[in-house]
Amino acid sequence: MHKEQKIVIIDYQVGNLSSIANMLKKVGQKSIISGDINEIKSADKLILPGVGSFDYGMNKLNESGITEVLNEKALNDKIPFLGICLGAQLLTQSSEEGVLAGLGWFKAKTIKFDFSNLQTKLKIPHMGWTEVQAPKPCPLMENLIDSRFYFVHSFHFTTPDESEIMLQSEFGYPFVSALWKENIYAVQFHPEKSHKFGMQLMRNFINL
Repeated sequence: MHKEQKIVIIDYQVGNLSSIANMLKKVGQKSIISGDINEIKSADKLILPGVGSFDYGMNKLNESGITEVLNEKALNDKIPFLGICLGAQLLTQSSEEGVLAGLGWFKAKTIKFDFSNLQTKLKIPHMGWTEVQAPKPCPLMENLIDSRFYFVHSFHFTTPDESEIMLQSEFGYPFVSALWKENIYAVQFHPEKSHKFGMQLMRNFINL
């Protein structure tokens, strides 16, 4: 049994939230799907999912009126925070996909895959199972040696600060597939679609 804690999956009308709740349930953890400020304020841990375009996601987040409380919980209270897919990209400075500023919790930016220097042009989106490498030990990757995760994306992270790099992967060339800074984790892949690897990552998040 896990310790009693309140995990809120943030609902800002972007993405399939129930699949993340189901993954948490599989590893014995209840969660709440909510966009309510008071629910988010009282959370012990937060998950920001999302699929779709960057500006659409940022607009939805801004319209929801919860960006201030997210900043407060993640940056001031420093509770564990996990961004997934688009939700991870929104934590960066900006994206080549849009014009709006991201939340800017990382120095990283989100850029499009660029295969112009490759002899073989790969198809995007990058879709399917891909291995990840951790350049340093990370609590979210506990017991995840030789792990792979399920990806669906056309954009990836790049950061001037190597200390933010949690995981790297390869698709045509090496790219940053996850970011980590103190209590904040941002993963480009979908743990909820990554079977035993995703389950272990979620267990690790629960145990932070």
